Amino acid sequence: MTERGTLGVAVIGTGKMGTDHVRRIHEVVSGARVSAVVDIDAERAKTIAARIDGCTAHTDPASAMAAADVDAVLIASPGPAHEAALLQALEHDLPVLCEKPLTPDAASALRVVEAERRLGRRRVQVGFMRRYDAEYMKLEALLSTGRLGRPLMLHNRHRNAASPPFFTSSMLISDSVAHEADVTRWLLGHEITAVTVLRPTPSANAPDGLQDPQFVVFETDGGALSDVEIFVNCGFGYQVRAEAVCERGTARIGDGHAMVTDTAGRWGGTIAQDFVERFADAYDREIQTWVDATRRGEVTGPSVWDGYAAAAVCEAGVRSLTEGGRVPVELVERPALYG
Repeated sequence: MTERGTLGVAVIGTGKMGTDHVRRIHEVVSGARVSAVVDIDAERAKTIAARIDGCTAHTDPASAMAAADVDAVLIASPGPAHEAALLQALEHDLPVLCEKPLTPDAASALRVVEAERRLGRRRVQVGFMRRYDAEYMKLEALLSTGRLGRPLMLHNRHRNAASPPFFTSSMLISDSVAHEADVTRWLLGHEITAVTVLRPTPSANAPDGLQDPQFVVFETDGGALSDVEIFVNCGFGYQVRAEAVCERGTARIGDGHAMVTDTAGRWGGTIAQDFVERFADAYDREIQTWVDATRRGEVTGPSVWDGYAAAAVCEAGVRSLTEGGRVPVELVERPALYG
């Protein structure tokens, strides 16, 4: 870090998410600067780096991590590239914030868990940003008090206006329901033990061959059930909602509107159109919290164990989607490093 303690961050991957994080670190977050950007598209990396004084462009994560002014790494590249970058960062003993998924499958995620365990301390935070959303934080705080009694059920709705052209039926689980896998574990404090995916008749708005929507049921080791409606071609916007049903009451989030209007015989408001808009504050809070913790020499937030558990849940979900029926989730014993 510089004499003033500013954290030099290398951002790996400059697609939609990575570019937004570059902007966030450069314009919103305090205590950090973008010192390097990495992308396999050299011209794209150079173009983004040129906007920031002192920022260098790379096509190889290893070269960025070796730079003297890189103190930490933010990984926002496609999921299949995460394992190699994570293992390199751990070899350099660099703190990391890795966008979800940690890796695309449980086996590779477990290799990252083992690499960090051998290091003997946490260095990686996984980017499950819903844990930093104001409404989710309020719900988690309420449930943790026990005032509503034991959680019995968690109802989740996850809707996108339209899916990208490359989206597959299994990606509804691995790329979207992965968030609900994490918030279920976080909100309830339970591990997910089995997954069942039900398939209603696809919407007429879904591209040919895409099983959309899907209805997912998680069973947990605490005896609760969590269901997820995942609908990625709803047509009207981006919605994320959750309702916890407990022994002595319920709590629901996701219904808030910045403004509701009454005019010309109608009332209404606006609906966010994508996750970047809906969770803008959560991303800001997540990155600022990561920077602050890193500057203190700490690692907080979702761990690589959380990333591994979510990957294992999603694998079971994809199996249920393709093979049918209830599929158990298989987890190794949790290392002591992760509590």
